[in-house]
Amino acid sequence: MTLSSRRERLIALALIAALGALYPLLRRPILTWGATYEESTARMPGDELLEEADGVSTRAITIDAPAASVWPWLTQMGPSPRGGAYTYDWIENLLGLDMHSVDRVLPEFQDPQVGDRLDLGASLMRFERVEPGHVIAWRSEDGNWVWTFVLEEHDGTTRLISRNRFRQPTLAARVRMLPMEPGSLVMERRMLRGIKDRAERLASKASDRT
Repeated sequence: MTLSSRRERLIALALIAALGALYPLLRRPILTWGATYEESTARMPGDELLEEADGVSTRAITIDAPAASVWPWLTQMGPSPRGGAYTYDWIENLLGLDMHSVDRVLPEFQDPQVGDRLDLGASLMRFERVEPGHVIAWRSEDGNWVWTFVLEEHDGTTRLISRNRFRQPTLAARVRMLPMEPGSLVMERRMLRGIKDRAERLASKASDRT
């Protein structure tokens, strides 16, 4: 090994070590993007579906629209023929998820029921909690993942809170999850903003009709 290549290797190792040391400081903002401290630490509806979680993310956004304009976009989420995930479809489809985010409300998916199933690639999800206009929660078939959306309306605006709870049965699985967390932030931030844009347009159209 030449002196130059040895130096490059040492620099690379130092950078990896620095990132490893900094990640615990960066992890909380990654897992709680948009959420207040109270939201990220509070017990939420759906938490009871997976009490012993190895990982939890709570992300949120304020939407300038009532909950009634947000709810339809949540109920119809999922792969075609459902409404997509309102994020980067091309990335979702690289994973074979057949996501096609729509900009219209799909009436056929507006009445979700507990027990309905949703196929998210490797994860078969089941609707476990449905409170129209307020809570919708899915749980994976193996019980190791719960994804809950909570809507809190106040003075015509809505807080949309997305909480993911994971159980990783092995240490190796927990380690593999760490590098996926920044990627999940990129996708979920886009999703929350996508729902916000659609809900605010829907509310604006409803206002124009009155």
